[in-house]
Amino acid sequence: QVQLVESGGGLVQAGGSLRLSCAASGRTFSANTMGWFRQAPGKEREFVAAISWSGGSTYYDDSVKGRFTISRDNAKNTVTVYLQMNSLKPEDTAVYYCAARSAAGRGTAVGQYHYWGQGTQVTVSS
Repeated sequence: QVQLVESGGGLVQAGGSLRLSCAASGRTFSANTMGWFRQAPGKEREFVAAISWSGGSTYYDDSVKGRFTISRDNAKNTVTVYLQMNSLKPEDTAVYYCAARSAAGRGTAVGQYHYWGQGTQVTVSS
């Protein structure tokens, strides 16, 4: 099992920045590809970004490309994934979820991930 805990959400004005963190513990070797998803009220959960184990490959949804940056730090017993969000827009408002899966590769679908965090709220005011 892999446990994921997100932090860093909050309220920010449009144009501002936030940095989300996700700490993975447990069988961290199963956290091969890690990703961020988000879900706005009344909408389905959608892909935001993903990163490979080494951090050498990153993937972004077109809606956040150039504004968000995903990175990770692989320590011995804990893996931490970050999502730096710049130039935030009101449409970025959502609950942001961290996810992990044991397979490599792009991983942009909800069903491709085995482990999920509890989510952290991001609200961008206009």
